[in-house]
Amino acid sequence: MLDLATLHEAIAAAVPDRECLVWRDGRRTWREVSERTRRLAGVLHANGLGLHGDGGRALDPWESPHDHLALYLHNGPEYLEGLVGAHKARVAPFNVNYRYVDDELAYLFADARPAAVMYHARFAPVIGRVVKGLDGPPLLLQVADESGRDLLPGALDYEQALAQASPDPLPGVRPEATDLHILYTGGTTGMPKGVLWRIGDLMLGPLGMRHRDGSPILDLDEAVEKAARSEHRVLVGPPLMHGAGTWSSLGGWCGGACVIFPDRVDGLDAADLVATAERERATRMPLVGDAFARPVVEALEARDHDLGSLRSIVNSAAAISPAVRERLRELLPDTRVVNIVGSSESGFQVAGDGSSPRTFVPMPGTAVLSADRSRRLAPGEDETGWLAKGGDTIPLGYLGDPAKTASTFRTVDGERLVVPGDRARLLADGTVEVHGREATTINTGGEKVFAEEVENVLRGLPGIRDALVVGRPSERWGTEIVAVISPADAAGDDELRERCAARLARYKIPKAFVRTDHGLRLPNGKADYAAARALLG
Repeated sequence: MLDLATLHEAIAAAVPDRECLVWRDGRRTWREVSERTRRLAGVLHANGLGLHGDGGRALDPWESPHDHLALYLHNGPEYLEGLVGAHKARVAPFNVNYRYVDDELAYLFADARPAAVMYHARFAPVIGRVVKGLDGPPLLLQVADESGRDLLPGALDYEQALAQASPDPLPGVRPEATDLHILYTGGTTGMPKGVLWRIGDLMLGPLGMRHRDGSPILDLDEAVEKAARSEHRVLVGPPLMHGAGTWSSLGGWCGGACVIFPDRVDGLDAADLVATAERERATRMPLVGDAFARPVVEALEARDHDLGSLRSIVNSAAAISPAVRERLRELLPDTRVVNIVGSSESGFQVAGDGSSPRTFVPMPGTAVLSADRSRRLAPGEDETGWLAKGGDTIPLGYLGDPAKTASTFRTVDGERLVVPGDRARLLADGTVEVHGREATTINTGGEKVFAEEVENVLRGLPGIRDALVVGRPSERWGTEIVAVISPADAAGDDELRERCAARLARYKIPKAFVRTDHGLRLPNGKADYAAARALLG
């Protein structure tokens, strides 16, 4: 298998003067990015960070032999430099949600045990408070930003540290495909968990290092030759603190693309995103459901744009409602819109063209297990089971958590599979009908209702911009279905129920509607069910 550090170096050697990274007025070539990531690797290595011996003992799937680098940053060049530079030093990078406050960050750092933290200066106060509670002080690399905050005591200024480091590769340090890359996910519920990916598996899976026929790209020369021919320019709006942003960016680099960030990176500015796509002639753009797609549609409608270069939009992590999807296609008739379903634990499992919000084509390695997770379902079996993923592109386990690893990574008929928690049916034609996360399933009056199915119907009704469905205790039903909808001036309850009745069984129709003008999405576009439940009172 290939590894990220070696491939990035080899592409830089083949196309040193081609654009690699664009943000605002800054343009960096592959040579420049390669040199800067080497310098960062040198800083980490000089401070004793890297891969450490384990006495020859075989590691369990939840163990890491690496030092860990926390990335507590908004999108920008430094985030990607941190990811690649860490791998060049054989340090395992991990993402940090920049919305976390003291207690959440303290929990995450206690779990992840960072030996180094890269952070934007605006986050210095919370970093300064939280690191005091760690067993030992990590290396602090502070990235300057518009906040103008002073360096924390003992911290290194990122640019100064790089300037003083050697631009040469680290002598005697050879990254390998088995080196770990950690992706933290909170999932729909529960505390954050660090998913341990071997970087070679990540590259063959979510980063897309495969031929058109699905076979893996394993030869370095072939990968570099393919990358050297690339003309792709990937515009990344979703935050890199989640898989959709990181995988889009690193996948672009593995294929030789230039990665572009919109000017604004502390939140979505759709007009800025679309203007950047036009200015930089982006060829590919990831989105995350309606939270991204609706504002993009509005920005496209606001003025004429020349997006003739945009070949594909890849949507993942949340659904685009049918009306928004169709309008997007009307506005961008030459752009292919692809919907992908997956998770931090599985990578991408199924894909579709959006013609059906729930039915997808399975990707290699995808399976649907029976309800008791004991066997694979055959096409057409009338059972709602579990979406699973096997093959050579799944992670090892969860950092430091043998119990959660054992429950999520299972062996069925001799094959190791990951079962992240999505319910699904395998239809007779081999396609997969995805119902959504078990964590969002509501048992009401003896019937099981998948929240995402109801949400898709609600978001397709006139006057509703967004909708989340949650359960509320009920004397009659045990749990009753409640829809939180936006905007607050949506139609009346009776009218909404009548419109739902055309597409939903009666027991699936919400018993109550709560209206709000507040957002129902996290920065990465995923559903914020905690915010929805808080509105129930």
